[in-house]
Amino acid sequence: QVQLVESGGGLVQPGGSLRLSCAASVRIGSINAMGWYRRAPGKEREFVAIINSGGTTNVADSVKGRFTISRDNAKNTVYLQMNSLKPEDTAVYYCNVVYQFYSRFNDYWGQGTQVTVSS
Repeated sequence: QVQLVESGGGLVQPGGSLRLSCAASVRIGSINAMGWYRRAPGKEREFVAIINSGGTTNVADSVKGRFTISRDNAKNTVYLQMNSLKPEDTAVYYCNVVYQFYSRFNDYWGQGTQVTVSS
């Protein structure tokens, strides 16, 4: 029902910036919430940020003030602007969307994009 394409990861020096994008292709139904999670080496997946269809956001304390989540509803695309990156931000970042078809909701995950913060 939903296909997700992530882009924007890469290698950046500490203090640098990256912008992740995740575009959702939907034939029928709609996209409700959109968010980002990450998994660092040897750690479990953790929440990073989420934005609902009305634009309300929630950001993890570990990235608050540095990361900003936004979305373009017309394009079904969610963005994660990451500034002042730290080595501990190194992880695979996954896009997550909540798909809605009438009263049914389903989660979909992107393929993941690697972000490496290193000098």
